Amino acid sequence: MKTLLLLCFPIVCISQTPQDTTSLSEVIVLSTLIKKELQETTMAVSVLTEKELQQTDGVLLTSLLNKTPGVLMEQGALNTNRITIRGIGSRSQYSTNRVKAYFEEIPLSNAEGETVIEDIDLETLGKVEIIKGPNATTYGSGLGGVITLFGKSVSDTTSSAKARLTAGSFELIKQSYSAGIGLSDGSIFTNYSNLKTDGFRENSGYNRKSFHIQANYNFGSKHSLTYLGVFTRLKAFIASSLNFEDFTNQPENAATNWAEAQGYESYDKLLLGVAHTFRVSESWNIKSSVFLNYKDAYEPRPFDILDDTSSGMGFRVKINYKNQLFSFPFEASLGSEYLTENYSFSLFENLYQSIPENESVEGDEFSSIKQKRSNTTLFLQMETRLSERLLLEKGVSFNETRYTLQDVFQQPQNPEKQTYTFGNIWTPRVGVSYKLARGKNIYASVSNGYSVPTVAETLTPEGQINTSLLPEKGTNYEAGIKLNWFANALYTEVNVFSTQIKNLLVARRVAEDQYVGINAGESSHSGVEFLVHYNYYTSSGIQINPFVSGNINHFKFEEFIDEEQDFSGNQLTGTPKYKWTAGLNILTPTGFAVNVLYNAVGEIPLNDANDLYSESYELMNLKSTYTFQIKKDFEIQLSAGVNNLFDEQYAASILPNAVSFGNAAPRYYYPGNPRNYFGGISLNYLF
Repeated sequence: MKTLLLLCFPIVCISQTPQDTTSLSEVIVLSTLIKKELQETTMAVSVLTEKELQQTDGVLLTSLLNKTPGVLMEQGALNTNRITIRGIGSRSQYSTNRVKAYFEEIPLSNAEGETVIEDIDLETLGKVEIIKGPNATTYGSGLGGVITLFGKSVSDTTSSAKARLTAGSFELIKQSYSAGIGLSDGSIFTNYSNLKTDGFRENSGYNRKSFHIQANYNFGSKHSLTYLGVFTRLKAFIASSLNFEDFTNQPENAATNWAEAQGYESYDKLLLGVAHTFRVSESWNIKSSVFLNYKDAYEPRPFDILDDTSSGMGFRVKINYKNQLFSFPFEASLGSEYLTENYSFSLFENLYQSIPENESVEGDEFSSIKQKRSNTTLFLQMETRLSERLLLEKGVSFNETRYTLQDVFQQPQNPEKQTYTFGNIWTPRVGVSYKLARGKNIYASVSNGYSVPTVAETLTPEGQINTSLLPEKGTNYEAGIKLNWFANALYTEVNVFSTQIKNLLVARRVAEDQYVGINAGESSHSGVEFLVHYNYYTSSGIQINPFVSGNINHFKFEEFIDEEQDFSGNQLTGTPKYKWTAGLNILTPTGFAVNVLYNAVGEIPLNDANDLYSESYELMNLKSTYTFQIKKDFEIQLSAGVNNLFDEQYAASILPNAVSFGNAAPRYYYPGNPRNYFGGISLNYLF
């Protein structure tokens, strides 16, 4: 194991670090119709603050999302991640779908619902909000929920420049350079990062360069503009999954065929967006945004080489109106979102087996497809405060998804267009919140959601669109209680939910690189989620924040028959029965901080038959930081930490329903990293 542990000891004067006395319930939620405190929301919303985002090694959001009740992020590799919320999307093979994501008002999910958030560098984030279940009417009511990322805020009175270096095990090196410029009428924030690692496993090297710019400008009191630009260049080798024997005895190895082909994925990706806010009056507010995305990718795989590009554009408009309705305070939002994408790919033979060096070499082209996919959403949401204690929310969204497919390989001159739409889908929602007493709220909601198949899932083995395929539809019932105690020092939250899904989509594997979607039945997602968070301050000014969070799940197939096999009543594939996290954060007035995070995940069924399970596991991560100043405007932070302290061998991700080919055993397991260390230094100059 290649290991680098950076230890630093400050030798200059320290500075007093101010206490953060904000209660978790007082955090303002921005992704709902009306900005409100977390405690007042009529749904289950989890918030990761900027302080929490700084408590990891700064590479990925994995450990933070996994401490969020109801959310599971499986990390097969830095570029192979799957996020599920309440079990929705757990049977996806390699990526996140059925969960939408936004960077503020700019979609990060593509038109067919696939979501990638790992390209957004953590240094650019100021907050993450997660709406669980189909409760986000203004975002199109995805079945799993919505993850909204918010950029770092820049003070209009202070500008800064920051450089950070992190080094760690497996030749991890991350460099980031950022600057924030505060202006009297706006701000600019930029960040460049370069993340490299050789990886724990064979053929798992990773190199990501990204540039991020976000600017805000106010034109008087009525108009403001926000600009976002994100460029990413990635090359990541792929170790792929392992069978049980290799996972147990040689987890550092790559899958044999991927190692021989030296398979990898690479791409250049660009995301641009401009948002305009027009404050017409005290009652009227209009926010509109336009966005563009582009991706040029190349992926040599053992079975072929994929060369693909995608480009998309869209807009989002939201009109807010607030006034009195029969003497009740009232606010409504009417809006629309439209996204269209052109996607084309070509498949080539991979000649790696005929090359002595065993590396991928492009051969003849054997397939070429052009796709156009679009998604239209219209939404209306209203909030009425019926009394000082009672808040009522009502909403509905209209959705349409359309696919067009052309086989330009078989018909290069005049390719026939295949077009398919899933029709018009309406998803209503109603929610209510009631204040029992100061700092104590209960809420309940009923909502509908849907998820459409990906383009790949809609195709038959012959490459034709399966017009009989239906979108998944679900109804979610939810109730919860949010309570503050001891002058807001203790915050507790408990909710129960039940989501019933019909037309369950199944990705049936028919070849090493081909899946066919079918509707195979119904599933039930019921569970309990909980959170306890405590703020304690000693007489000497030390801040101590212990917390416990988790979920207990009962996810199962209500009715599920696939190729005459009846899996009805079985536990839902790819989901643990429980997940819980305990943590402790300590901050001293002298600038020293310690963060401890313990995460436990239950066993996970690997296939629909439930005759194979991954083992449960527990992980502990530690990080310590020391922050001090040289003179008035120059701040230094030193950090060191360890992930997987007890060197647990575990499956960080699984491949649901893995199928064997030839005499090979099925490869279900992505090994997690063993114990690994990291350390770093950051320099922050205020001017």
